[in-house]
Amino acid sequence: MEENATALARTTVPDIAKAMPAGLLDVASIVRLKAGEPLFRTGGKVRNAYLAISGEVRLNRTGRSGVEITLQRSRMGFVAEASLDSKAYHCDAIASVDSTLLAFPAELFKAALTNDPAFSRHWQRLLAREVRKLRAQCERLGLKTAEERIVHYLESEGVDGAVELSMTKKEWATDLGLTHEALYRALKRLKVAGSLRTEGALIFVSASRAPAITDIDQVTP
Repeated sequence: MEENATALARTTVPDIAKAMPAGLLDVASIVRLKAGEPLFRTGGKVRNAYLAISGEVRLNRTGRSGVEITLQRSRMGFVAEASLDSKAYHCDAIASVDSTLLAFPAELFKAALTNDPAFSRHWQRLLAREVRKLRAQCERLGLKTAEERIVHYLESEGVDGAVELSMTKKEWATDLGLTHEALYRALKRLKVAGSLRTEGALIFVSASRAPAITDIDQVTP
């Protein structure tokens, strides 16, 4: 039996589905990606608004140093929201794991935002939340050392300086704009300095034991 996009949305992302006009859900199509498969590539035309309902899609861009930087990780939420008003994408979207998304025709999605005040307000709240996350990420990527980026991540993304990683260390390095080798070296230095400790997937930072700038390597711009 063929799956219904509306039923999937109401089951997996009920809050978002409830905020959407029924007509918009009716025109959604289901997109399934295997791990490593692209949703779109840099320069591709923007035809749809995408909502991840299972798995994870990450937005990547390669920095000047050649290090791949993750701009966004989308789990149970919209992908590349800021591109909706663009003609072409400015980054790659790749499935981190097997993922399922709903695709909404871009023009119909924008029309729904214009014509449905409640949906528009919900969308604005989602964008505001994403802006806060991106602001923290931009601030983090502007830091010069791997140690500073690690501590910033733990303090901004965690609770009381503790984060339970939901990704591999290699994926985390990409989020931080580091090579995974640089991440491992920095984590080791922080542990030796007593600035952080780990318990399985949990990482704790000690604000009182922040590393001195003179003791750590700077990130290559």
